[in-house]
Amino acid sequence: MSESVVRYRVQRLEQSGMLQIVGIADPLRIGFDRMALIGISVRPGTVEDVCAEITTFPETSYVAATAGSFDLIVEVICRDTAHFTEVLNKRLHHVEGVVSTQSFLVLQIHKMAYGWGVGEVDVVPNSSNGGGEA
Repeated sequence: MSESVVRYRVQRLEQSGMLQIVGIADPLRIGFDRMALIGISVRPGTVEDVCAEITTFPETSYVAATAGSFDLIVEVICRDTAHFTEVLNKRLHHVEGVVSTQSFLVLQIHKMAYGWGVGEVDVVPNSSNGGGEA
């Protein structure tokens, strides 16, 4: 396959929103000393509004509505303990709808991978194309 074909396909995937190409640095290695996951419980019916506000915080790198012990899981990256304390106590706790939080400070990252896949896939004959590759 030629480079131009690959470039065109990647461009189409990016434009459709199916693919995003980004560089990811380990924040703990570039001067950000505090990374934490925060489990958040919210008042019923406020998940969407709370998510919308929390995503505006520059410190949030991941905001997800979840099922289970918490309504939301949020990842924050802060300069230091004082910055984390300010984000948690002076901003996050003041978001309308937040009932409680539980913080999990990241001490060391053992794996940071944002790729996923299904591994190798066996080629299964397809009867609609005469038994060739799928």
